[in-house]
This record gives sequence, structure tokens and C-alpha cells, in this order.
Amino acid sequence: MARDFTLKKYHELLNAAIKAGYTLTSYEDFILNGKNYSKVFILRHDVDDLPNNSLQTAILENKLGAKGSYYFRVVKQSFDETVINKIKELGHEISYHYEDMALCNGDIEKAFAHFKAKLELFKKFYPVKTVCMHGSPLSKWDNRLLWKNYNYKDLGIIAEPYFDTDFKKVLYITDTGRKWNNATSSVRDKVDSGYNFTFNNTDDICRAFTQNKFPSQIMLNIHPQRWTDNYYFWGKELIVQNLKNIVKRILVSGKSAD
Repeated sequence: MARDFTLKKYHELLNAAIKAGYTLTSYEDFILNGKNYSKVFILRHDVDDLPNNSLQTAILENKLGAKGSYYFRVVKQSFDETVINKIKELGHEISYHYEDMALCNGDIEKAFAHFKAKLELFKKFYPVKTVCMHGSPLSKWDNRLLWKNYNYKDLGIIAEPYFDTDFKKVLYITDTGRKWNNATSSVRDKVDSGYNFTFNNTDDICRAFTQNKFPSQIMLNIHPQRWTDNYYFWGKELIVQNLKNIVKRILVSGKSAD
């Protein structure tokens, strides 16, 4: 079997969706125009690290006539103005991958002020309409707790995937932990799904498209940092992510015990 989590394999995945009749689009477009698509494949990208990898997936998608959502963190390993502008010019949605509760150590007032400031920063690049939380697996703070006291819609945000997507109808597929929908590799990137699919690799997803097994609405969440054709960086990501997954399994098992 060919290496997984490469740009070549990602290309195959997108082509499988296109051949199955899906429109490949951003989360913002899905919220605004989703009813106009008979089949829709939402391309969501969490830019946690290595922003140039995101530029490569953005270029690939643009060549296929697709557009996606790119959610950038504000930490130095993610936020890159040059890359952000280039991805925007390719026609993709740009927005904030927020982690304000974790960055502000649970101080909700400070976190909200931080969120508003960073939202204005992203609005300099793109007319932001959606935002998406970062899981912050090593933090005890769930960044979504910010919305217990505040409402992002008061700030002109029309949707946040974890709050405004009906995952009983929208199949959620995520590569969190460098695995597909693996609960033990994810601390917070989980949804209350109406579907039960098992994917051992990207080829399994491609086959499901070919066999027309999927519902008409799908959200794909990938972390472009792990999708590369470069052997060195591919191997490094594999090793680092496997180490991270050990920590995540401990955290997940600890929460289960609670």
C-alpha cells in the first residue's frame, strides 16, 4: 500500500469526492449556500503548524476548482501573514482557530478580550464569518467554554462548526491524531455523530466514495501539517504524532475515569 497522508493521497481523496458528484467547498459557503448543493464535501483545515503545508493543499484544491476553510492559530508556528494572503488569493476562506481559554489560563474575561482582538486581526485579511475552536489537548481548558458567558454571533460570526453543524446529518471525518475518526487519539475533536464508519486509511474513504456509501453532506477536517510528499517531514510527523497520541490516550482514559 502506498504511503498515506501525502499530497498525492490527498489528491486521490478529493478526486474520489468529485467523481462521486460532491461539490467541494468551504464551511462558510456551506452555511450560506449549502441548501443549493445536492452533495457537498466541506473542506476544513486546522492550521496548527507548518503553514506552508496548508499553502500546498490550498494550491491543490484551487487547481481542482475547490475551495476550503483555513483556520489559523495566532501562535508563531501557525500564523504566517504571507501564507494567509496567498491562500486567500486562491479563493479560500480564512479565519481564526481560537484557543483563547487555553492561552488565558481559563480567565474568561481576559479570553474574550483576547478573542475580540484576534478576530479583528483576521478581519484585516478576510471578512470573517465563521470561527473554529482549537482542541488544545494539553490544556485543561476547553476553548468552547468561552461561549458559556458570551455569544460569538454578537460579533458578526454566523457559525462555529462544533455548535452550528448538525452532525446527525453531516458526516464528520477527521484526521486528528494522524488517524481517521479515532476517539483515543482525540481529546476534544469529537462530535455527536449520526454515522458509524470505520476508516483504517485514506483508501478506505476513497472506496466509500466509489461505492456511494456516504450521505449527501460531509465535513472533512484535516491538519495540513501532516500531509506532505517530503519523506523527511512525513517521517518526522509520523514519529511526533505517535508520541503525542500516547499522551492523548492517557488524557482520554483519565477523563473516562472521571
